[in-house]
Amino acid sequence: MLVILMDEQILSPSQVCRGCLLADKKGQPRWHQGKLSCGHVLRKCSENQPDQYECEMGFRIARVE
Repeated sequence: MLVILMDEQILSPSQVCRGCLLADKKGQPRWHQGKLSCGHVLRKCSENQPDQYECEMGFRIARVE
């Protein structure tokens, strides 16, 4: 599951991405074959952290399971 990380909040991508021109038709981030195609991977600070990405709009997205 993808979530948007903001200062002290965790938001659903549907709250943020639906207005983005890079989002898919459902207003979700473009996630294909395990990669975020509308952003880039961020380096992990520790192995215990989930994979994190930064979208083209500047939001931090985490993949949590």
